[in-house]
Amino acid sequence: MIIRHTRSEDLEQICQIYACARDRMRREGNPSQWGDDRPPISVLMQDIRNGCSYILEEQGRPCGVFSFIIGDDPTYQVIENGHWLNKAPYGTIHRIAGNGSVKGIFRACLSYCLSQIPNIRIDTHRDNLTMQHLLAKNGFVRCGIIHVEDGSERLAYQKVLPHSSFPFSAESGNTGIS
Repeated sequence: MIIRHTRSEDLEQICQIYACARDRMRREGNPSQWGDDRPPISVLMQDIRNGCSYILEEQGRPCGVFSFIIGDDPTYQVIENGHWLNKAPYGTIHRIAGNGSVKGIFRACLSYCLSQIPNIRIDTHRDNLTMQHLLAKNGFVRCGIIHVEDGSERLAYQKVLPHSSFPFSAESGNTGIS
């Protein structure tokens, strides 16, 4: 499987991937997380412009998509009913979806993201049992509840590679940037 930055000409294909994912979510009892039109095209285009949208291809055909952002996520500033595993710099996976043609989309995405930074956060809807299963299977720890921009709650998870050495510590104030 190949992972590359999404380009604007990929928009139609990634919209089809999200449509397949919404369909699957509805069939699995999670009709409200993405409804009929999430994520919105404006957000997908912003991800592409910001260089944080990625497409997964198998034998040259798009089969998955995700957004990956390294840095503070505003919706993760407040966590209820728990706490994050650390305050070190992290990457966040958002909007991961597959079209169902290939297995291993989440595993490939996670492997890529962990190669960029050893501290990953992610959130999911309470009704998204498939994602909750994948997170548990891949060593994520449920940390608490966060609220997204529209105020709805999400279950928040984090994975930290064992023996990770972070180049700087958010707690100490040392950013490692000169």
